[in-house]
This record gives sequence, structure tokens and C-alpha cells, in this order.
Amino acid sequence: MSIGNYTTTEIMTIAASRLLKNGAVCFVGIGLPSAAANLARLTHAPDIVLIYESGPIGAKPDVLPLSIGDGNLAERADTVVSTPEIFRYWLQGGRVDVGFLGAAQIDRFANINTTVIGDYKKPTTRLPGAGGAPEIASCAKEVVLVLKQSARAFVKKLDFLTSVGHLDGGDARKKLGLPGKGPVAVVTDLCLMEPDSVTRELTVTQLHPGVSREQVQKATGWEIRFASSVQQTAVPAEDELSVLRDLLHRTAIAHGQAPAA
Repeated sequence: MSIGNYTTTEIMTIAASRLLKNGAVCFVGIGLPSAAANLARLTHAPDIVLIYESGPIGAKPDVLPLSIGDGNLAERADTVVSTPEIFRYWLQGGRVDVGFLGAAQIDRFANINTTVIGDYKKPTTRLPGAGGAPEIASCAKEVVLVLKQSARAFVKKLDFLTSVGHLDGGDARKKLGLPGKGPVAVVTDLCLMEPDSVTRELTVTQLHPGVSREQVQKATGWEIRFASSVQQTAVPAEDELSVLRDLLHRTAIAHGQAPAA
């Protein structure tokens, strides 16, 4: 859907990219997280260190990868190490500032499901699975989630808990002994949510331009909370849009999804 001169997917990707700081070490998931992380690298965060599960450190792909095993990730990376080293030394060693993940389902405490829709033994849909997401969600210093918002994705109860967010709220993560802070933001095509400082329940703190509270509630499977002062997301700047669109166009050509100019 388009709003003004940009789409809802574009503002979601741009809003997520803005959360990444220059110089941060970021463990990146495939899909929307990869698009947002590489947009940050190509705009305001040129010194961000992008890590992918397959071993590239300091990845600088010219086009977005098809999967974590895409050789394009290794071609311009600072180095490539083994997957065990990525997890043990970097992630479990506390050297990852931000874990950037997507999800198929999410609940009010930012726990996520990427395993199955429906009953585990006889699911209606089998999803890609956990991969490294449980470890990223547990061990990264902070986690940012990005996904499109609908009542099918934002649910009261997950069909399967793949990766922990804030469990059942409060100090549940601390009691479990998890080292990372967990999700600090959820970015959707409608808004930005952050966990309440006490309950850890997701709370809308920003609405994207043209989006109403009613739209957000309709796209959420529980009674969503709004902050006392909800801000409006800054509209995408021209350079953000042009860099993102160029990246996506190059990617489409490279993957045979668009003809070369």
C-alpha cells in the first residue's frame, strides 16, 4: 500500500534501519531485517558490523542475500569464520549489540514463533524454523523485531514459542538468567512498539504517518496499549528512499526477478 510517495513496507524498513547505530555489531536475520540493516549501512551507519549466521563478519553485500548461505555475503565481508565461532565467541560471548529478527507470529510480550502455524504434530503451515533465532533472542544485548502487522501475526497466544522475548512479562527474563535485554522495539508497517518499562508488555510509542489507533487495534489480536504520548514516525527522507529502492532494484536484477536496464 502506498502513502504519499512511499509504501508502508518502505516506511517500516526505513523506521527499523534508523534504530541501528553506527559502529554497532548487528546479528542479522534474512528478509526484512537484512533489508533494514543494509539500508542503515548504506546511509547513516557506514561502520556498522553486520554478522550473519553462516559466518560472515562485517558483511557488505551489494545485493540482499537469498539466504544465510548466500555466497554474496562472504565476498566483501571483513572475514568469514565458522558458525560455532559466530555463536560461541560473538553471540554467547556478549559481543553482539543488536539482534535483528523477523517472525511469523508475535505475542504481547514479544515472544516469537517461526516454527509452525497450528498444532505442532499436524500443522496447517510449517515455517522455516528456529535457526539461530532462539540464541540471538537470548544472548544479544538488545533485539529489534520487524514484521508486517495483522491479527494473524499479532496473536494472544503463539501456536509455538520459538524464541523468547519477555516471556510472561515483568522480570521473567532475569529470573531465567538470560543475558540479553530482549526485544527493545517492534517495527511494523503501521507503528513502532516498545515494551513497558515495568510490565514489558508491548506499547505503541509511534504511529506511522496516516495510521490511526483504530487501524493498529484492528491488526492486533489483543487489546493493544498506547503510550501516554504517541509520536508520529518521521516521513522517509529522499535519500533513504532512493538508497532503499536502488538496493531492492539491484537485488531483483541479481536474483532474476527484474530485467537488467
